[in-house]
Amino acid sequence: MAFINYLPVEEIPEQFRVDDDDNILRIHSVHPAVLKQHFDLYRQVMHAEGPLSRVEREMIGVVVSSVNSCHY
Repeated sequence: MAFINYLPVEEIPEQFRVDDDDNILRIHSVHPAVLKQHFDLYRQVMHAEGPLSRVEREMIGVVVSSVNSCHY
């Protein structure tokens, strides 16, 4: 597994902090504006109105992660 440095939450400028308890997106903290933009994109894709339910979207994510051998 690769090791990538990231900032502790307290070092991320407050305007770029996101509610990411599992820290999956925190890798973007080396570029705080990108962290916020990525989180906003995730929220839009997974939570906005659309033809797929939230459960269907999550199932697609699980299958893609499995095919790509992601371990999180």
